[in-house]
Amino acid sequence: MFRNNYDNDSVTFSPQGRIFQVEYAMEAVKQGSVVLGLTSKTHVVLCALKRNAEELSSYQKKIIPIDSHMGVALAGLSSDGRVLCNFMKTQCLSSRFQYGRALAISSITDRIGSKAQENTQHYGKRPYGVGLLVAGVDAQGPHLFEFMPSGMTQEMSACAIGGRSQMARTYLERHLGSFEEASREELIGHGLKALKESLSQEKELNVENTSVAVVGWDKEAGKTEPLKLFDGNDVGVLLEMVNGEEGEGGAQGEGMEVDS
Repeated sequence: MFRNNYDNDSVTFSPQGRIFQVEYAMEAVKQGSVVLGLTSKTHVVLCALKRNAEELSSYQKKIIPIDSHMGVALAGLSSDGRVLCNFMKTQCLSSRFQYGRALAISSITDRIGSKAQENTQHYGKRPYGVGLLVAGVDAQGPHLFEFMPSGMTQEMSACAIGGRSQMARTYLERHLGSFEEASREELIGHGLKALKESLSQEKELNVENTSVAVVGWDKEAGKTEPLKLFDGNDVGVLLEMVNGEEGEGGAQGEGMEVDS
């Protein structure tokens, strides 16, 4: 990308019908570390790869709880994501205070989409340089929505955004048919395997750079299973589970006889 006469603000279209500041914001999303989400009939899982600015700094949070039934994974500018998450928390609290019920997932994503789109209509404002994956469960079941800086929101069965997310998307597309009937543990396993696909060769998933969140519907209890965030040592058990499955698969492959 290069500077031109049509990228001084976010309200001017180029002759080709493009808004360059929105495209620049999309590039900010691509610079962020990868986050992904996937859904089954009963659960939604978010997985995120955390990044630290330098060796002496802590890892940035990539998954933020919004309400007991909803969470958000972000890729891009964390400060912009924090603003949108605070707005979402306020909307959820307002719904519980005024109406005594949790806010529907589609409703909150429409609101942040409208909030972001307004920035492309007023001079002096800029688009939010962050992409969000909004996961939650409501009366209609589990949902996963993608939000982009343009204000566009769409419901997804599985999605990955951020840097090096193409490999994760390829894994999700390849295994999409098995997600719908997957159990909670199987869905988490698929999420971590897809996240692992996006890593460069010299990196591995560990308890410091990995976050997982899951929310869903408990059929036996007949109620919402609250959002649970696995971070730090909590995520170590999940990583061991996935590594154990891969180890068993490799051992079975070695034991197979091959005709020469």
